[in-house]
Amino acid sequence: MTDFVNSLGIILYATLAYMTPLLFAALGSCFSEVSGVVNIGIEGMMTAGAFTGTVVAYFTGSPWIGFLCGGLAGALFGMLHATATVRLGADQTIAGTAINMLGPGIVIMIARVLFNSTDTIPLNATQKLPKLFAGVFDTNTVFGRFMDNVFANYVSTYLVFAAAIIVWFVFYKTKFGLRLRACGEHPQACETLGINVLRMRFTCVTLSGFLAGLGGACVTMTISTQFRPISIVGQGFIAIAAVIFGKFRPQGALIGCLLFGFCSGLKVVLGGSGGVDMQLLSMIPYVVTVIVLIIFVGKSHVPSANGKPFIKAR
Repeated sequence: MTDFVNSLGIILYATLAYMTPLLFAALGSCFSEVSGVVNIGIEGMMTAGAFTGTVVAYFTGSPWIGFLCGGLAGALFGMLHATATVRLGADQTIAGTAINMLGPGIVIMIARVLFNSTDTIPLNATQKLPKLFAGVFDTNTVFGRFMDNVFANYVSTYLVFAAAIIVWFVFYKTKFGLRLRACGEHPQACETLGINVLRMRFTCVTLSGFLAGLGGACVTMTISTQFRPISIVGQGFIAIAAVIFGKFRPQGALIGCLLFGFCSGLKVVLGGSGGVDMQLLSMIPYVVTVIVLIIFVGKSHVPSANGKPFIKAR
């Protein structure tokens, strides 16, 4: 019984830890997709955020400055994607693919200049994002260890749940959210009502990059504590899959990210047991992603104007 409770606690801890960066990126993807712009460049934006957050935290000693700068780095790539797709009318899929290639290429080049390596120097305890409720529970008891695993998580986990609530409120309870959703469904009608569709989409894609950058920073400032070229590989696409699973809604994306986070948590626990080959366990999140896409991609309501460039009437 004790082993079961301990394993359950570890799974829940890992679920929340791995869910956090995915949900930040998924919420960002919701902004872009619902406004009518396909953004498959989430992974490149996460990579930029992961590298920037780690480097800034290392040189400044402040995890909060690093975390914020990670988001700003993602926003910069978001603005680049928005300029290409919204302002210049470039193909959104090709532009997103370019971001996914450009992001890792630039940060690896900078890493070589700064550290003479593609990796960054690991962060120490004061340079990582802090944990909430650490040391509050008595880890000498089974229940205390379980509560410590579940609640003594990084502050970013609590922030992302708050962000999900805020994004939901913005989407469905504000005038901005109404206009945002309308731009993804009927941009021509929005224009006749005086809504600046191009500005709305540009803003949303930039927000998408900012949130994806925060997600990337979470990876290297909590889980791995160091940037490596493989730090983000696949996580951006998993976040997009979570958005599709959640029918382009923030609350649905939250459920999808919890599912994928659970798969990663299961991988951690089973890997620690030594009974299953790690190569097979590493496949779990990606296999589940493919299955989810096969089942749900046809059932999701994609915004009517998603992926279609908007040309402003003269």
